[in-house]
Amino acid sequence: MSSRRKATWPLRPLRRGPDRQAAIAQYQARAPTYDLELAPFEQIRRLAIERLALRPGDTVLDVGCGTGLSLERLQAEVGAKGHVVGIEQSPAMISQAGHRNRAQGLRNVKLICAPAEEAQLEGRADAALLHFTHDVLRRPEALDRVISHLKPGGRLVACGLKWTSPWAVPINLFVWGAALRSVSSMRGLERPWSLLGERIDLDVEELWLGAVFLASGVRK
Repeated sequence: MSSRRKATWPLRPLRRGPDRQAAIAQYQARAPTYDLELAPFEQIRRLAIERLALRPGDTVLDVGCGTGLSLERLQAEVGAKGHVVGIEQSPAMISQAGHRNRAQGLRNVKLICAPAEEAQLEGRADAALLHFTHDVLRRPEALDRVISHLKPGGRLVACGLKWTSPWAVPINLFVWGAALRSVSSMRGLERPWSLLGERIDLDVEELWLGAVFLASGVRK
């Protein structure tokens, strides 16, 4: 690789849109350490699931479910008569989700290995979670597919990294470093929820000194 390409590589994710193959390769490499890397964000996961306000018997979509870290908690909320559908395009990640699912004995969880915009979904869900899924949030076709499978009144919660104020250099350096390992495109990191906000009304909270957002809304 030339020195010029080495120098410009960190800027490429800023200039391009989401890249499916790059993301699959990224998470193939990241899968063995993913759970450990996400451990500091567990408080945000819990808060996001609380915002879903799930009820027993609900069906919930876990979009970009990764290694299945949300599955047990979601299943506990919807109960034995509810359903959890995990959608993940990375074979390496969903393989780990499958192992976790079997180890935890979750009988009402279905896993689908496909991009969100291509996932074969049946019926309509009561809620959808997008936990640290920046690439999905920047794909209009993925958002349209997810929203089309929500019932009227269905709840949607998204959370993830975001740029904070320009003067907060240490925080933005943290976001930069975390994003380089977790997204294939940094486009839209100033307002990752913007495309979703064009489709449903959102309430947006900023957490971790502005480095993380939590957006929630209801499909009309």
